[in-house]
Amino acid sequence: MSAFAAALRISRRDALRFKGRTALIMVMIGLPVLLITGVLTGAATLDVDMREGLTAELGVADARISTTGQRWIKQEGPGGGWSGDGKPFNAPPWTTARVAALVDGRLIPCDEGTVLFVGKDGYQIADASEVDLRDPMTRGMRRLTEGRLPAAPGEAVVTPAVVELGVKVGDTVAVIRTNKRVRVVGEIEFPNRPGVPEFVGLQGALLADKKDGNGTGWLADTAAPFDWSRVRALNAHGLQVQSRAVIENPPAGVSRAAPNGDQLIAIALAVVFIVMETVLLAGPAFAVGLRRRRRELAVIAAQGGSGAHLRAIVLADGLVLGGAAALAGTVLGVGGAFAAVPLAGHLFRSLGPLEVPWASVAGVAVLGVVSGLIAALVPAVQAARQSPAQVLAGREGELRDRAGRPVLGLLLVVAGLVLVWLVLVRLSTRGDELPLVAALGLVVLGLVALMPWLVRRTSRFAARLPLPLRLSVRDASRHRSRTASATAAVMAATTAAVAFGIGLASSDAAYDAAYHPYAPTGSIKIEAVKLDDSGWTRLRTAAERELPKTQLLPASSPVDSQGRQAWIDLGRNCDGQCEDAYYGGELPVGDARLLAFIQGRQDPQAAAALAAGKIVVFDPALIKDGLATLKVNTMDSEGVISDKRVPAVLASAADQRVSGGVVPPVVLRSVGLQMKERRLYAMHQPADQVRLRQYLSVVGNQVDLYVENPREGAFTQVFWILLGVAMVLVLGGTFAATGLAAADMRHDLNTMSAVGAPRRIRRLVVAGQAGYIAGLGALVGVVAGIVGGIALSWPMSRHNGVQGTDWFDPGPTTISIPWLFLVAFAVGLPLLAALVAGLSARTRLVLARRLT
Repeated sequence: MSAFAAALRISRRDALRFKGRTALIMVMIGLPVLLITGVLTGAATLDVDMREGLTAELGVADARISTTGQRWIKQEGPGGGWSGDGKPFNAPPWTTARVAALVDGRLIPCDEGTVLFVGKDGYQIADASEVDLRDPMTRGMRRLTEGRLPAAPGEAVVTPAVVELGVKVGDTVAVIRTNKRVRVVGEIEFPNRPGVPEFVGLQGALLADKKDGNGTGWLADTAAPFDWSRVRALNAHGLQVQSRAVIENPPAGVSRAAPNGDQLIAIALAVVFIVMETVLLAGPAFAVGLRRRRRELAVIAAQGGSGAHLRAIVLADGLVLGGAAALAGTVLGVGGAFAAVPLAGHLFRSLGPLEVPWASVAGVAVLGVVSGLIAALVPAVQAARQSPAQVLAGREGELRDRAGRPVLGLLLVVAGLVLVWLVLVRLSTRGDELPLVAALGLVVLGLVALMPWLVRRTSRFAARLPLPLRLSVRDASRHRSRTASATAAVMAATTAAVAFGIGLASSDAAYDAAYHPYAPTGSIKIEAVKLDDSGWTRLRTAAERELPKTQLLPASSPVDSQGRQAWIDLGRNCDGQCEDAYYGGELPVGDARLLAFIQGRQDPQAAAALAAGKIVVFDPALIKDGLATLKVNTMDSEGVISDKRVPAVLASAADQRVSGGVVPPVVLRSVGLQMKERRLYAMHQPADQVRLRQYLSVVGNQVDLYVENPREGAFTQVFWILLGVAMVLVLGGTFAATGLAAADMRHDLNTMSAVGAPRRIRRLVVAGQAGYIAGLGALVGVVAGIVGGIALSWPMSRHNGVQGTDWFDPGPTTISIPWLFLVAFAVGLPLLAALVAGLSARTRLVLARRLT
C-alpha cells in the first residue's frame, strides 16, 4: 500500500472516530460551497437567455418585427437592442401591407403593451398582448390550462397572476383605457414568466394607444431564414427585428455579452475572501485535531515515519474532509436550488429550464477541497516538527507555536496602504471601487499575518483581569494558532462590513448634500403633459375627488409651437463646480399662489417681482447682476437648446435645500413657448402611492405622479444586511473556536469544579474565551474598516470626478462615519458572543477515567 493511500485510510478512520469535530469542519467548508452552488444553479435556472425565451417570444415564427418610431435604427446584437437617430418618424404609420412589401413571407399582427382593469382591490395594471393564439405560428407562446382561446374581439385569456388579482374564467372585465369590456374565456401559462399578470386577446380588444414605437409589431413566417443582412435591411426602415436564425446562430462580428475586467476582478476578490474565511474558520478545528492525535503521530514517527509522512497524514485530513464537504455541499446546493426555483420563479417572474452550470459548480467544489487543504497546511507543518520522544514520554510541551509573521504582516499592511493611496490619486469617476478593494485586501492579509503577534501582546493585560477571564485569555494566548485563526476570521468579516458601511454612509451623505429639490419635502406633483384639454379636466376632477381635503395648486407646463413638451432649466454661475449637484423635478411655472406654496409663506416683494415678469430664484448661483439664464429645450426637429438672459430676483424657500425657482408664464411666452395647465402641486403624502397612480391613470396612461419624500438612503437599507452577514461570520468563527477551546480546557474546567468552583465560573471562562476572540477581532476589524471606509468614500461619494491638483491629492470627498453602526460591531457583537457562549456552556462535572 502506498503512503498516500495509507494516509487517506488513517484520515477516514479518524474522521469517523471524532464525529463532532468532523461535522464541524465539514459544515465550515461545505456551507460556502452549498450557498454558492445553490446561488449559481438558481441564477442559471432563473435566467432566461435569448434562446430559452424564443418560443415564448416568437412561437414557431421566424422573426418578430417591431416598430420603433424612428426613421432608421441600428441593432447592436441578436438580442434586439438598438440605437437610432433620435429624429421623429414622419412617414405614414406602418401597416401589415407595408411591412409585407419588405418581408417575403406571411405576417400576423402581434402587439404588446399594458392594460388597466378593475380587480378585487380596485384598479390593477397588467401586461397585455393582442395576437391570435389560434394561429399555428403562435404555437408554444402560451399554454392553455383552462377554458378556451379567444375567438372574438370581446374575449381574452389571462395568466394565474391575474386570477390572483380577482379575475377568473367567465368574468367580464372592464378595460379602462379602451372603455371596453372583455370576457375572460380561458387561463394560460406564460412559459418563462410564471408570476407575470397578463391579458391576451385579439386585435382591438385590449390596447388603447397603438402607434408606431409603442409595442406594435408582427410575427413573420418566411420561406428562408431571417439572416443578419435582412435584419439590417429592415433597420434601415426604422424596424427592429428579433430573428430566430440570428439568435440561434449569431453571425461573426455581432456583439455578445462577455465578462469584463471589473467582473473578473470582482470574482477573483470574492474567491480570495471566501477561501480566506473558510481557512481561518476551519483551521482551528484541524489544529485541535492535531493535538488529539499527537500520540498517534508520534508512534508513526517512532516506527520510521518521516516528517513528510506526518505532513501527508494531516493534509489527507484536509483532502478527505474538504472533499466530502465539497461533495455534500454541491449535492445539497443543486438539490436545494431545484427545490426553491419554482417559488423563486414566481417571485422574480422569470423561470427557465432546470440548468446546472457544471463548470462553475465544479470550480466551487474544487475551491472547497483547496480550502480544506490550506486549512490543514499549518497543522501539517506543526505535526512534522513535533518531538516524538517528548510526546511518547507524556510530556505535553508545546508545538512550535510561533507568534505569526509580524515583520511580513507589517510589510503587507504598509504596502497595502501605499497601494490604496496610489489607487486613490488615480481615481477619476464613481464606480472605481474594485482596484481599491483589491488594495485593501492586501491590508487585510497583512493583519491576518499580524494576528498571532497581537494575540500574544494583548494577553499581557490578562494579569489585571478577574480569575475566570484571566484563565480564558491566557489559554487563548497559549494556543495562538487556534485563537489567531478565529480572531482573524472575525477581523476580516468586520473589516469588510465596516468599510462598505462607511462607504455607503458617505455616498448617502454626499448625495443628500448635493440634492436640491424644486419643491418642498412632503409635496406631491401630478403631471400629464400629453393629455388634451378635456382629458386634463377629467384628471383634475379625479384628483380633487381622490384628495378631497388637500388644496391642489395648478401650474403650467410649457409646450412649443407644435404642442410638444418643452423642458426649461436655469443656468448656474458656479465656475464649473456644479457637477456635484443633483436637481429634482422641473422648474415650477405659475403665479403668486404657487410661489407662496414653494416658499411656505407670503412674500410680497417676491410676489410683486413675479407679477412683474421676473423669475424668482432660490439659489444665489442662479442669478448674476439681476439676471438669470433661462435654458429652453424645445425638442424640435433640430433639437436646438436656446439660452436667454432674463430678469430675476433672489428669495428664500421654505425648505433650505430647495433650488431652482418659480417662472412666470410671461417669460416663457417671450421665448416663443405656450402655456398649458398640466400640473398640480399639493402638500400631501399619499398612503398608497401605487394605488393613487393607478386611480389617476384611468384618465390616461401618461399621468406622472412625483412625491418629494424624505430620502431613505442606501446605507439604511443595507445596514441590516451587512450586520446580519457579519454576525453570522463573527459568531460562527467565535463559537467554533470557543467550542474547541472548551474541549481543550475540559480537564482544567473539571479540576476547577472538583475543588469547589461554582458553575458560574465555568460559564465565565467560556464567555471570556468568546468575548476575547470576538472582541479582539472586532476591534482590529473596526480600526481597519474605518481606514478602508474612508478610502472607499472617494469612489463611492465622488459624483463629479473632480481630482486633486497634486500627485498626492486624491481630490475632494465626503466622509460620514456611522458611529452607532461601529459601536454595534466593536461592542455589541463581542458582548453578544460572550453572552451566548456563556449561557450555552456545559457546567456539569464530567469525571475522567483514571489512567493506570
